[in-house]
Amino acid sequence: METNMSPIIRLKDVIEGIHAIDDEVRGFLNVRTGRVVMLSVDDLDAAANGSTENAMAQEVLRSSDYRELPDQFEIDDYSIMQQFCETVDDDPLRRGLLRSMQGRGASMRIRHTVHEYGVEEAWSAFRKEALRPIAIEWLEKHELDSYPGYSEL
Repeated sequence: METNMSPIIRLKDVIEGIHAIDDEVRGFLNVRTGRVVMLSVDDLDAAANGSTENAMAQEVLRSSDYRELPDQFEIDDYSIMQQFCETVDDDPLRRGLLRSMQGRGASMRIRHTVHEYGVEEAWSAFRKEALRPIAIEWLEKHELDSYPGYSEL
């Protein structure tokens, strides 16, 4: 007896994947398995240029089962950080965060400031919640929100 099991695509996994993306890392969802795969830009570039060192990068590039998750250019981290600052009651922390948002390289300075003040967990939780509607919109765009195995968990 053959069973046609649909993959479980977990919103949480998609959000975690998007959260991990930066200048050096890209994320992909395998729509056949529901698995999120993270790969370095260097590995993807090498595979695109014929390198056989990273089998996963090769598979992602040649298979139609993978969809690239939204990257840092599709996410307005500046607005997310501004919203986070509005929730911070500690005045020195809020000022430090707002100062870190000024000019080029703000993303790196924000990470440093968040680390310096010891609020990485609060920032991470806030950012993941802010990424939720982006992930849902992405799933809808790729018609994966109504996938038989789609899960909000």
